[in-house]
Amino acid sequence: MPTDVEPQGAWLSRAELDDVRGRVPMLYVVAVPVRVDGTGEVNSVGLLLRASDTGHMERELVAGRVMYHERIRDALVRHLEKDLGPMALPAVPSSPQPLTVAEFFPTPGVTPFHDPRQHAVAMVYVVPVTGDCAPQRDALDLAWLTPEEAADPDHLADMSGGHGVLLRQALAHLGCAV
Repeated sequence: MPTDVEPQGAWLSRAELDDVRGRVPMLYVVAVPVRVDGTGEVNSVGLLLRASDTGHMERELVAGRVMYHERIRDALVRHLEKDLGPMALPAVPSSPQPLTVAEFFPTPGVTPFHDPRQHAVAMVYVVPVTGDCAPQRDALDLAWLTPEEAADPDHLADMSGGHGVLLRQALAHLGCAV
């Protein structure tokens, strides 16, 4: 459906974003990138490595805000390409359905999901990718792990803000032993 609204022109400045973050929940998408075999079985899960604001190395899932007047599907593709590269080739269905919805709070302990910057609501999706992937922008590494490796407590411990919880939920959703 064509539209006259250009999402890029609706982006907020840093000051505007900080003001809005303090007043209303922000909408996010989280993607668990996976590689599947010919029968649709997941054989690997992609985890990004980033340096946190405090300098700690952390694993995380692909995530980002949904822009004003942007379809969820388009936001997923944009963030997957932003973090995994333009040749990632995500297979997002035409009508994506989230596996779960996570509510992130700036106050720790309200839910397992914490974001000190804001109250955010994130729709979480498992997205197969078939192309060549490489860490982009501020991602330092992209590791493809088997579902068993991804569910290892050491890997989950490297994931902050509740991303480890989301990864466990995604693996359970996929029927992987966790």
